[in-house]
Amino acid sequence: MEDSSKTNEEQKKEPATTTVAVPTPPLEVAARRLERLLGGGLSEKDRHLYTYTNPTKVVRRWLGSASGAAGKASSADIASAATVLLDPDNVCRPGRALLLQVCDDPATTATGDSNVAMDVDESTDGTDDQKNRDEKRGKYLSLVSSREVESWLLSLQVRLLWKEEKYTEAMTLVEKGIAIALNHLDVASSQKMTSAAGVSMSSLFPLLARLYRYRSLVADAVKDPNIALYLRGEMSKAHNMACLRRDFESQATLLNLMLRDLLQHSQIEQAHKLLSNANFPESASNNELCRYLYYSGRIQALRLEYTKAFSNLSQCLRKAPTNTGLGFRITAQRLLVVVQLLMGEIPDRGTFFAKGLKTELAPYLAITQAVRRGDLAVFTQVVSDQATRLQQDETYTLISRLAHQVVKAGLRKLHVSYSRLSLQDVADRLGLPSATSAEFVVAKAVRDGVLDATIHHEEGYVQSHDLVDVYATKEPAEAFHRRIAYCLTTHNDAVRGMRYPPDAYKKQLEASRGNRRGKKSDDKTDEEKAQELEDELEEDY
Repeated sequence: MEDSSKTNEEQKKEPATTTVAVPTPPLEVAARRLERLLGGGLSEKDRHLYTYTNPTKVVRRWLGSASGAAGKASSADIASAATVLLDPDNVCRPGRALLLQVCDDPATTATGDSNVAMDVDESTDGTDDQKNRDEKRGKYLSLVSSREVESWLLSLQVRLLWKEEKYTEAMTLVEKGIAIALNHLDVASSQKMTSAAGVSMSSLFPLLARLYRYRSLVADAVKDPNIALYLRGEMSKAHNMACLRRDFESQATLLNLMLRDLLQHSQIEQAHKLLSNANFPESASNNELCRYLYYSGRIQALRLEYTKAFSNLSQCLRKAPTNTGLGFRITAQRLLVVVQLLMGEIPDRGTFFAKGLKTELAPYLAITQAVRRGDLAVFTQVVSDQATRLQQDETYTLISRLAHQVVKAGLRKLHVSYSRLSLQDVADRLGLPSATSAEFVVAKAVRDGVLDATIHHEEGYVQSHDLVDVYATKEPAEAFHRRIAYCLTTHNDAVRGMRYPPDAYKKQLEASRGNRRGKKSDDKTDEEKAQELEDELEEDY
């Protein structure tokens, strides 16, 4: 009895062993979630649902949800995820080897491609244990999502090298990553096959587009004209292949990258030709659409097409996300303010004091006030003071065209204030060199419809006509027409978005299951089936 009591007391004194659950790394969690979204690991009966899904949209949304885990990942985390997730014996072997080579671990880097499968357990006598090997392979991703995760991890590693300013390594890795993704697409196209769960290889399109964008960013950081010239031809070929492959993600991304490259090298006419001959896909992502609208507006503004530029830039700011992308919205808002001034309109004052824009738009507020004042001397002084900042913003060329708008604004103020004014007084008030130059400026303003006046050359004065009611002109009708056009565009976009309901695939799925399971469809006559089909068509329309 004493011994038993002692043992009980000793057991009470001994600390209880607790098992602590090790958290799964974020990259692995995100990869497993993509595998579930694409239908990996399901039985054949449960995979019918994923036949009707759009894998491109699934991967695009998954990339947005996985951005938090991807932003905090290090090179070691990426290599660890590649070791755990990618099978070294399937098609993802090249990407897995690349990710392990760029790891910071010198042992892993030294082994390279020869020890890619070193994580597979080996028996003591040097032979593979088939049971342990099968258990290890069961933990890897299935073929449904392994290619996508491989490209995703490669893009994360390229972005990490780019942020660390290792541009040579990043360019080499992104070129190999694009080649690997294209090889997967070529194999699937040549064999006319889809992945194991019936999901097409279009799930690789958003990731391939991301690799194209990172390659362009790395090339811009390198600043080598030979690389820029080489990539221009490569992007053109890749864009043609994306159009043939119906890869809308890569098509939109490459089109924006080519427009951006041409604008950076001041090739406006070539950019306009590309813009007029290439079609932007309607099913592209919203971010790519915003970039396309911005580049279109900038090209049109440089080509003096201010009305079209104003429409595209306004639509770009409406579609741009408000919770992220502050730098993009600042850039687009700057250009929109300049385009409005070139059109002869004064932007709303509240635009310059919006949240996050006050400091960045301060120089443009000063320029707007100078244009509204109509004093050419003040405008010239403001532009000279802000010349460095405007050149950095790449708006100096457009703002240099505003001198004529300043003169127009000054003439409008004089036209409202005086019914008769000498040409010498016009030259003095507008800062023009002589009365002769003032006469030329007033004549052009009269011809453009800015003023309604008559120039008396011999007497040397300008006679203003009576003011006309603005509602008797075409200006209110044109403003009303612009609002109607915007409403119609919004309506058409909404109708186009609702053309394919989100649950349309369920009818096909239920019909396929009903034909296999029930006998009711077999008992119906052809007339009853035709009547049901007509009823369904009437409901759809």
